[in-house]
Amino acid sequence: MKVVITDYSFPDLAIEEGILRPLGHEVLAWQQQRTAAELTQLVGDADAVITQFAPVNAEVIASMQQAKVIVRYGIGVDNVDLEAARVKGIPVCNVPGFCTDEVADHTLAFILATNRQVVQNCLHVREGKWGLATPLDQLRTLRDQTVGIVGFGRIGQEVNARLASFKCRRLVFDPLIAEDVIRLAGCESASLDRLFTQSDIVTFHCPSAPQTYQLLNSDSLARMKQGAIVINLARGNVIDTAALVSALQSGHIAAAALDVCDPEPIPLDSPLRSLPNVITASHISSASPRSVRTLRETAANLAAMALRGQPLPNVVNGVGI
Repeated sequence: MKVVITDYSFPDLAIEEGILRPLGHEVLAWQQQRTAAELTQLVGDADAVITQFAPVNAEVIASMQQAKVIVRYGIGVDNVDLEAARVKGIPVCNVPGFCTDEVADHTLAFILATNRQVVQNCLHVREGKWGLATPLDQLRTLRDQTVGIVGFGRIGQEVNARLASFKCRRLVFDPLIAEDVIRLAGCESASLDRLFTQSDIVTFHCPSAPQTYQLLNSDSLARMKQGAIVINLARGNVIDTAALVSALQSGHIAAAALDVCDPEPIPLDSPLRSLPNVITASHISSASPRSVRTLRETAANLAAMALRGQPLPNVVNGVGI
């Protein structure tokens, strides 16, 4: 059978081919991301589709004549039209949990770097200077902060577990998590408005969905504390980028650390690339040798399971559940 990999960012596909080809499956792949129009030609006769960032929209899914599964390299599935796949009877699977520790670690790195002015002081020394690079009041103690966690799934809970060691107050907003679960984790359940108004640091760990689109916007930013910090390792579109830039430039928001942004890549002329109170990364917080191998092996094995007709785990659009 034919497995089509629409796009990938790895050096090669030795892991996937090592799983699928011994089973007799053909693997066709394109490293560069293709347009939706090109994808319709590529996936028409695919028996399984694995995708990373390519736009697997309704048009692309309609062209699939025999696909038994669409597998997303990653946790989020916002590049796949889940409803179109559901209507066509194609299960869509993601790979949850492959990078929980990596993203949680990166979150703490961002929180500590912004609180302790790590980047600014490093650059200060590199420039031949000495002493504090920023005013003293910008060097904060995490124990004295209130951290708001938006999204309390696997990653949000691991971020909380790490923060507990720093003895800071933690507020959580997640309407899908029971209050007693949040309380047992040492946190306070809060409305989104309360979280925004009371938190010194807000960190996002929610999926991209209509309900989370631009949760942080000009109105919610205005309600945040003067000098608050924004951390985003979820999806870029949970924040209104223009509104965040404006708040950073005015000083209302003291700092931001972003692994994700809307749009990506961050445009070359974006102030986010040059503002001294911003730390950016290129959507890499999930990366480690272990996590990438787990991601690729799981995606290939999900495709193989679908081609064998086995029940599938991690189905996110309800097909076959």
